[in-house]
Amino acid sequence: MRVYAVRPSVRRALAIEQFTMRMTPGSREHGTLPLMLKPLLIFATLVVPCMAQPPRVPDIEAQRSAMKKLSFLIGKWSGEARILRQSGDPLELTQTEEAQYKLDGLVLMIEGVGRGKDGKPALQALGIISYDDEAGTYRMRAYNDGRYLETEMKLADKGNGLRWGFATGEIKFSSELQINEKGEWTELHDIIIGSAPPRRFMDLRVGRTQ
Repeated sequence: MRVYAVRPSVRRALAIEQFTMRMTPGSREHGTLPLMLKPLLIFATLVVPCMAQPPRVPDIEAQRSAMKKLSFLIGKWSGEARILRQSGDPLELTQTEEAQYKLDGLVLMIEGVGRGKDGKPALQALGIISYDDEAGTYRMRAYNDGRYLETEMKLADKGNGLRWGFATGEIKFSSELQINEKGEWTELHDIIIGSAPPRRFMDLRVGRTQ
């Protein structure tokens, strides 16, 4: 004979069912419990215990340890950047980058500013990088000109660089950051439209100043 185990939540639901049946019209005990409460009681029995489960506790040390691998970016940097405009002519900028840890090393904040020949900001961007210890991935939320995006990042170049990208419709963007043999922070940004080959739309090279 096969014996089936009954989950506690199911037993509770059956008990509620039997109790509410005794309270329905025609029962000698009718009038003690309104019939409309039956669905609420079943919901409370089956769903509320699941909702009461404690949330997962993040592994703070794992996050902090992963973020330490990005320490090669910490500091202030200065150099040049070039953006390819729609006309085809490049826009030359004086570029600065500043990277610093926040929240006791749990997030990395990077602020980049590109200035034209007149000294006015032509490009401003802010990126917040964190580590998802449950998924085992780096995540970045970047802001620029009133817009923002969220994307996954991966360590590259033997842990001395980063790769990321995103897509919108048939347009794909691919970016790579590396610290080259001279210790310079370099970035290459490509755009791919449909089946066309990748086209470089921005590159930068900055050196550490602090």
